[in-house]
Amino acid sequence: MYQGEMTMDQATIGYVNIFVTDFDRAVKFYRDQVGLEVLNEDAAFGYASFATRGAGFAIAAVSPDSDQADLAGRHTGIGWIVDDVDKAYESLRENGVTFAQPPTKQPWGGYMAMMQDPDGNVFYLDSLRQH
Repeated sequence: MYQGEMTMDQATIGYVNIFVTDFDRAVKFYRDQVGLEVLNEDAAFGYASFATRGAGFAIAAVSPDSDQADLAGRHTGIGWIVDDVDKAYESLRENGVTFAQPPTKQPWGGYMAMMQDPDGNVFYLDSLRQH
């Protein structure tokens, strides 16, 4: 049990959930095309988590005809950090992953690509190194 005052500057992001409208398609995409190991998968509950370094990553299903459907298909602001953006980009493209932007030098000095899942959720693919 934690004793004392805790502030958010001491917090760690433990996981992120991405909303998807087709659970089975999303599991196959993140498992087979992106290459993430499935840690747990519950189709009836509409939730699956995947093995990643750092914060955990999971998908949560929302019905495409519900008032929550707009939670899927967004720019997530989430960055996948890799050692080599170009190699990861080529490997993911070979696995059928779609990119909204190929690896590109950024005005702020970075070098990154932007990938999409089948629902249109957009992620950064970045190395956090200056090019």
